[in-house]
Amino acid sequence: MPTSRKAIVSLEDTSFYHCVSRCVRRAYLCGVDDYTGQSYEHRREWVEDRILELADVFAIDICAYAVMSNHLHLVLNVDIYKANSWSELEVAERWHQLFNGTDITQKLTNDVSLEPHEMVLLSKTIAKYRSRLSDISWFMRALNEPIARKANFEDKCSGRFWEGRFKSQALLDEAAVLSCMAYVDLNPIRAKIADTPEQSDFTSIQRRIKAAFKGEQPANLLAFVGNERLDMPKGLHFHLGDYLKLVDETGRLILHNKRNDKRGSISELAMPILNRLNIPQENWLKLTTEFTRLFKGPAGSLQELDAYCAHLERKRRQGAGNCHRWLDSA
Repeated sequence: MPTSRKAIVSLEDTSFYHCVSRCVRRAYLCGVDDYTGQSYEHRREWVEDRILELADVFAIDICAYAVMSNHLHLVLNVDIYKANSWSELEVAERWHQLFNGTDITQKLTNDVSLEPHEMVLLSKTIAKYRSRLSDISWFMRALNEPIARKANFEDKCSGRFWEGRFKSQALLDEAAVLSCMAYVDLNPIRAKIADTPEQSDFTSIQRRIKAAFKGEQPANLLAFVGNERLDMPKGLHFHLGDYLKLVDETGRLILHNKRNDKRGSISELAMPILNRLNIPQENWLKLTTEFTRLFKGPAGSLQELDAYCAHLERKRRQGAGNCHRWLDSA
């Protein structure tokens, strides 16, 4: 029996989660179907546009994403503090960007006076919407359902387009988060559909690189804000340049190894993140090529895994061996 989402998400332990959705039909999400010759490449833009649109509505940040031929990857960060900072009007306006809401929430956004009994009902409704706007399941629902409807209409069929449940795993520490982000960003290179990160269409790494050329960071992605210090702003606590350099060299190394069956090495210029996290190069290459094989459940150090399992009252530490082997040095 599949594990319930409540038994996976523990915001007390981490706000970072890796999510994967896969298609169920033979027809591709994107790309070209080798069997029929039909191209679905335009659907990549549907998915990317929707991801970035939802980032402006939900209290959930996009750390990384990759839209592949029959599945998509996301690394998400739930910002519960942002959700709690919104006024009732802000919550209603955000909800109405995606759903109709109720007559009472429509009155609120249209500045129509409410009766006392309506105010009570409004508070309950807003509390429900606020919770949903910081909920990964609702984020994935708002992403997948419109794409499924458009794909079904285009394919002139009905029924499921996505697997019934998306897969999610908790990323319990910085090493797990950065490794998973790089794993997601390097998907097209591992799949041999791109040679470099900047050529990896419809990925977060391509978007970050394009913005970096202008001296900027993408507004719809969680920003890199530098190494930890006092009064840290919200964001990923690493330097963007270090991450881009590390992903670029890792991608070249993966491609080189695939083509020549030889082991290369990452240069010292790309090592600051690995040195800070104390991740050996061999571990990093394993993590960024086989992350989802190594970790079927939560990923992080044994200490973080113990705390996570205790909070969720889990008797078994799923994946403890690989957490110890590949991430405990971090």
